[in-house]
Amino acid sequence: MALDKYNQQAVSKLKDLAGQGNIDIAGAKIRRTSSRFCLGVEHGDYNGTELFGVGTDRFIWLGFKPNGTDRVRLFSGNFPDDGVVEFKLGNVPEPKSPAIADTWARFPYGVEYVLRRESFKIKEGIDGVIYGNIPGGGMSRSASLSLNLILSLLEANSIETEDKFRIVDMAQAVENDYIGSPCGQLDQIMILFARENMGTHYDPKTNSINYVPLGKGAENLRIVVLDTGTVRPGLEKSTYKIRRSECDNFVALLKNSGYKIDCLADIREESLYQKILKQFQTEHSNLCERLKYIYSAQERFYQMLNAWKNGDIQTVGNLFRADGIGLRDEYRISGPELETMCDIARTIPGVLGERMLGGGDKGAAGALVQAESVDALKQAVKTGYPRSYPANAEKWAVHSCKLVDGVKVYEGLLD
Repeated sequence: MALDKYNQQAVSKLKDLAGQGNIDIAGAKIRRTSSRFCLGVEHGDYNGTELFGVGTDRFIWLGFKPNGTDRVRLFSGNFPDDGVVEFKLGNVPEPKSPAIADTWARFPYGVEYVLRRESFKIKEGIDGVIYGNIPGGGMSRSASLSLNLILSLLEANSIETEDKFRIVDMAQAVENDYIGSPCGQLDQIMILFARENMGTHYDPKTNSINYVPLGKGAENLRIVVLDTGTVRPGLEKSTYKIRRSECDNFVALLKNSGYKIDCLADIREESLYQKILKQFQTEHSNLCERLKYIYSAQERFYQMLNAWKNGDIQTVGNLFRADGIGLRDEYRISGPELETMCDIARTIPGVLGERMLGGGDKGAAGALVQAESVDALKQAVKTGYPRSYPANAEKWAVHSCKLVDGVKVYEGLLD
């Protein structure tokens, strides 16, 4: 199978890692899972909104094969100091225990725990090596890893399931129930269902996926990720957890006040929206600000879909920028480094829109850029960002991304 230079380097990396970790991957398969870029609604999954995004070409690669034992042996090139993670199937640390708090091994532990809890007969262990180049924060590295491990363990045990949403549920459960990270399902959905050169539209009301091609005339659009070089501590330790709790609390308050809603996304009518603001603004202004973002983001959502479908990249960028302002000022989930990246991007002609990505606080921002402006944006970040954050002068990165399939499997590359 022909691979581009980018993926050839990943295969070479996996072979080197196998030597470092003394892991036998001769004849192994490679599963590659993507990152994601959300176009709307960021933080909408746990608020019940429709979702729209794409898979992007920063990946987790796992070279794996069944090992004929009841043990899992994995070596990560991103965390080599942890050595080989090895455990017996059915014997992993307890969920949310101190033993898993600071190790990447909490992901394979959590995958085995959730698969067993869901009554999958996982009897065959795997040997594997893992390498990823997804920035830490904003592009869903944890969801990509969880999905990769779930799919690979199922395959190694000759277990097939056509219910992709069950895979999504289990990947979320790894983070929610085992690790203790309160993520929604946006990341898992946008990765698992992603298709090359397509936008993925998820409707929670019908639990359905529709693919939206980028319209003609939009070939000039580039998706750019601006990695601030900061380390996000995890959703369970960030303001993400606070925002989710605020939204849940507001829904409970509204229900107790007689409003027949199940989530903030149910507030779609202008008259209902204004009535709620009038009633609760004085005593619960912070909760009303969260609602303002969700309400406005839903109004923008179908404008975004239509603009994408029509190839109207200027409107797509304008809506993306408006979403970022709402996330900054109403949802208050951004951070100073993220906003510095956005401020720099906003000065460059040809940058159509920019905002923070992912859980918030730290990590990466994103920009929608005309192709001829990507180099100018990179140079502006190189000049301006280290001035504001000299401690991150050697850590930031700018990634220009393609739209890709979320999951691919390769054979015959590790013979």
